[in-house]
Amino acid sequence: MASFNKVILVGNLTRDPQVKYTTGGTAVTEIGLAVSRQWFDKQANQKKEETTFVDITLWGRTAEIAGEYLAKGRPVLIEGRLQLDSWDDRETGQKRSKLRVVGENMTMLGSRGDSGGGAPAGGGGGRGAGAPRQDSGPTDQGPSDFGSYDEPSGGGPVDEVPF
Repeated sequence: MASFNKVILVGNLTRDPQVKYTTGGTAVTEIGLAVSRQWFDKQANQKKEETTFVDITLWGRTAEIAGEYLAKGRPVLIEGRLQLDSWDDRETGQKRSKLRVVGENMTMLGSRGDSGGGAPAGGGGGRGAGAPRQDSGPTDQGPSDFGSYDEPSGGGPVDEVPF
């Protein structure tokens, strides 16, 4: 059976990106994205809105660009894939898991005036250097502990120019 794992999201950053580096020197950052949808509820005769918060991991040059140009509230388009991280909770010993997006392409939206700083109007983008190792993720730490990740494998093309 064929499979396809592609995610495209447009939303606003929920926090400023903070770039960290693996022991191999590869940049990695985790961003939060708020994605909203609006609809009209005919029964209540009112407009409604629902917001979903998504954790996204960026690698390589894409992570560095995000750290340099993005800020909380800034609109961004992310293309990537879903990944399930699993680990054992240190305190309770229970199995835990979290679904996240591994960002493969990023396009900054809006202009410099949109929520403080960034690229010129029209934005830009970058392509990451790859993805984290293909196992189930950290086994004894939470998913946001970047120190537990190895350097990305496979290595794809890396854009040197962020725009």
